Amino acid sequence: MRFDEFLAKYGQRLEVKKGRFVFRRGEPEESIFVLQDGILKATYLSDAGTEMIKSFVFPGELIGSLSSAHWHEKSTFDLIALEHSVVLKLNFSVLYGAARTNLELAGDVMDRLLIYGRQKEQRERDLLTLSAEGRYHALLREAPKIVTSIKQKDIARYLGITPVALSRIRRKVRLAT
Repeated sequence: MRFDEFLAKYGQRLEVKKGRFVFRRGEPEESIFVLQDGILKATYLSDAGTEMIKSFVFPGELIGSLSSAHWHEKSTFDLIALEHSVVLKLNFSVLYGAARTNLELAGDVMDRLLIYGRQKEQRERDLLTLSAEGRYHALLREAPKIVTSIKQKDIARYLGITPVALSRIRRKVRLAT
């Protein structure tokens, strides 16, 4: 069985209103989620109480707290709908058990997790090696629609800069084109 078939059969469809949580940090979450429609943001909270954006999630993408879903730890981040969203919720232990006995499903799950891992690796590399302007250019290359569909304050938090710094970068980019 393919992953998409498994998801359609065992996934639970949830509608999440704008501003509502799919799950919260500090709570256990034994499921992973595949976004069908809308946009989600995954956020951490700094010690100072500042929201830091880990990632944005677009339709077709998978997200979950793997440490919570697999190892039953508390989730370390929040997942919030930036607009009315539809997600398919899938219990990770059910998927994991089925993938251990179904080679086709296991291959699909591995492919999905490799994509997820590659995204996380690229995000980490960008944060550690690129300037704020470089991170903005990379974001525009990878997700051009982000500029029109996500608030500037959220883009700034994702880039790890202030909204004022983002305005300066955007102005510089506009003048250069």
